[in-house]
Amino acid sequence: MLPSGGLERLNAFSDGVFAVLITVLVLELRPPEIPTFVALLGLWPTWLSYGVSYLFIAIVWANHHHLLRHAKEASARLMWYNFAHLFSVSLLPLATAWMAVSELSPQPVAFYAGVFFLVNLTYIFLIRELIEPMPADVIPPGVRKAMRLRSIATLCLFGFAALIALRYPIAGLVICCCCLAVYLRPEAPGTRKPG
Repeated sequence: MLPSGGLERLNAFSDGVFAVLITVLVLELRPPEIPTFVALLGLWPTWLSYGVSYLFIAIVWANHHHLLRHAKEASARLMWYNFAHLFSVSLLPLATAWMAVSELSPQPVAFYAGVFFLVNLTYIFLIRELIEPMPADVIPPGVRKAMRLRSIATLCLFGFAALIALRYPIAGLVICCCCLAVYLRPEAPGTRKPG
């Protein structure tokens, strides 16, 4: 277990990482060389990549914040699962920039979907660490099952999106966006507030 105040430090550190990632994402945006709206519209792959990634980071942060509310102590295992999760999210600016520069080419979009896969996988580790030990009166078995199903289904879909993107990049990106929609509401229905 980490020293007293460990949970607050873990939350603050995580929030800082998310803030830096959004900043790095924004810094990658470049205006067109020609000062016209047509030139700006010609950068639609960049804007699409940025918009999806910004939404992705917001959704990941909301779900991460929701999960950490259930933490009772900042154990070493929680800390390492959290670092793994943050590492996977930190790959997003690179994946976004590559996808935008390539104008949604197959391999960059597949890599992008692969990053989503890693983020979801590490999120599953956080669920196991924080939700599984909770008492049944706080998070009923049905809610836990729904959370597991949602996580495993989207993990499979992100993997499928990475494979599909190698041939149909737009379809792979659409699958990723559909998976994100499932996480717009971080808490599963029926979950009661912890503690």
